[in-house]
Amino acid sequence: MGSPKALVRGADGVPWLLSSRSGLLAAGCDRVLVVLGAESDAAQQLLGDAEHVVAPDWADGMSASLRAGLEAAEQGSADAVLIHLVDLPDVTAAVMRRVLAHAAPGAPADSLARAAYDGTPGHPVLVGRRHWPALVAELDGDQGARGYLARHGATLVECGDLATGADVDTPEGLPPA
Repeated sequence: MGSPKALVRGADGVPWLLSSRSGLLAAGCDRVLVVLGAESDAAQQLLGDAEHVVAPDWADGMSASLRAGLEAAEQGSADAVLIHLVDLPDVTAAVMRRVLAHAAPGAPADSLARAAYDGTPGHPVLVGRRHWPALVAELDGDQGARGYLARHGATLVECGDLATGADVDTPEGLPPA
């Protein structure tokens, strides 16, 4: 992208970092913990007092950010986390709410669900607390939770009617203004 994705501004002029955080809050998340990496100082300035953690080994890839976030979440009392990436500009609070609705009734710590777009697994991902230690133990390199979710039967929550779930990795992929 030429700069950290968290700092990229959408067509509305709002940095993706802030749009993603706002979406999670609007979806009903009680606590939003932002994991930062490259240019974390600039991202922290955007966040102000919002809760965040810096993944010290962020250059190692996706696993470093996920590990940092889950380890920080363990310090709280949440039964589950909803994991969302900033480079999914068309994923809205409606998608996030739909995935959150698939928390295991009466046992959110057992939850394992992820958004799907026309049957293709995507984000956000809901991971119950019971899964955190095993997931963190297997994280490595630029891989996230994909393998873990597949092996443990994560519920696919179809969201293709709400968004494409397409990640944006190049300036050419940015939605038009």
